[in-house]
Amino acid sequence: MMSKKLLTFLLISSVLVVPILAQKKNIVPEKDEPQPFGLNMAGADFGKNFPGVFNKDYTYPTPANLDYMVSKGFKLMRLPFKWDRIQHNLFGELNKEELARLKGVVDEAAKRDILVLFDLHNYGRRYLGEERFRIGEGGLEIEHLADLWSKIADLFKDYNNIWGYGLMNEPNNMLDSTPWAKIAQACISAIRKIDTKNTIVVGGDSWSSAERWYEYSDDLKNLYDPSHNLIFEAHVYFDDDASGTYKKSYDEENANPYKGIERIQPFIKWLSENNARGFIGEYGIPDKDERWQVCLDNFLKYLQEKNINGTYWAAGPWWGTSFMAIQPIKGVERPQMKVVEKYLWTE
Repeated sequence: MMSKKLLTFLLISSVLVVPILAQKKNIVPEKDEPQPFGLNMAGADFGKNFPGVFNKDYTYPTPANLDYMVSKGFKLMRLPFKWDRIQHNLFGELNKEELARLKGVVDEAAKRDILVLFDLHNYGRRYLGEERFRIGEGGLEIEHLADLWSKIADLFKDYNNIWGYGLMNEPNNMLDSTPWAKIAQACISAIRKIDTKNTIVVGGDSWSSAERWYEYSDDLKNLYDPSHNLIFEAHVYFDDDASGTYKKSYDEENANPYKGIERIQPFIKWLSENNARGFIGEYGIPDKDERWQVCLDNFLKYLQEKNINGTYWAAGPWWGTSFMAIQPIKGVERPQMKVVEKYLWTE
């Protein structure tokens, strides 16, 4: 017969365990559930000095920035940061100060039920000393990036608000000896030794172009993830060269209301052929000429119908009056927001 002391202990234990288990519930949506749209919260990718001085050369989004996200209904943040700052030495430990800043943003996001997509914003390159190298040259090897991701995964594998590990923002013009697909596979393998749960987000080659996906990123279909949890990331802008610089007027950029839908077709087709999941990590429009807003509206509606989510480029604390930024100026909403806030979840 169970003693009164043991019975009391078990009852108290059960009361204590319930909140702990509840805290461990993962808030990331399941694969077949609607997925959240969101914003790029830029700032940690700014600056030309590396590692640079925090709050002089670069910064991180603030709690107020996250509160603004929540006020508009967004639940996903793509968070750009730099390899050169988070890991000063190849194969070295992650920098404690920078890591604390990164963790701080993730923790603040968790308080607000915001999901975080890490975005290593390095274009397939990093600085070694004062010179910038592509992976595969200057002593910068594939194994170095894989090591970085294994360390990040080890630190964040138990966080419940990580939407994904974005391996690299817009790799481009990589060496034939170290193609992007080979680099991505090494990172996937390294992460899966540490973290078998969280999604890995693989950007496309050639600046992650959706339009050029077959030409530059078709080989990503051969990537192997033992957890079968990859999402492929493309970028789409609506100006004539798809760069997102919007140097000319709407008419001079040869735009039309369905430019984004036209641009994304190769990516959509590739996803269907390969039974793969997709995500649009960047898209954005100028703040002048309402015809751009029509183009964006049509594009986001199309994504929503295709069950593909995305993050607008960009929000964050240091944009000032930049023509494509979506951060309010002195409390005044940017014109792009009236379109973007209509699309919070895929269907």
